[in-house]
Amino acid sequence: MDVRIYYEDTDSGGVVYHANYLKYMERARTEYFRSHGFSVAVLAGNGFVFPVVKLEIHFRYPALHDDLLSVATCPVRSGGSSITLSQKIVRKHDNKLLVEGLVTLACIGPTLKARRIPLAIREMLGTELENLV
Repeated sequence: MDVRIYYEDTDSGGVVYHANYLKYMERARTEYFRSHGFSVAVLAGNGFVFPVVKLEIHFRYPALHDDLLSVATCPVRSGGSSITLSQKIVRKHDNKLLVEGLVTLACIGPTLKARRIPLAIREMLGTELENLV
């Protein structure tokens, strides 16, 4: 997923404010699932919500006003009720890795208790993980 950096994304020095990278990563996760045929909104409407329960992030280099970034999302691990994804943010014009992170999502239901990830998603993630090997 591509993201253009606008003035509103930056701090007073013209550098992307660190918390905005989390927004870009969130959008990329939503688009990752959409690209595999899963709507996060439909899943939530059916009682499957995926909150972040763990996040590790490494800020390597800053993005600046007007940069065009690419945010990639790739599964690392899939369990019965959790998913860990790797996310990388790269500046497109020079392919420089700016930010990388690992995010773990839990699958919860309306009562906020863990629930099993839907079979179709588990199968998709299994295929994705097999293709990485």
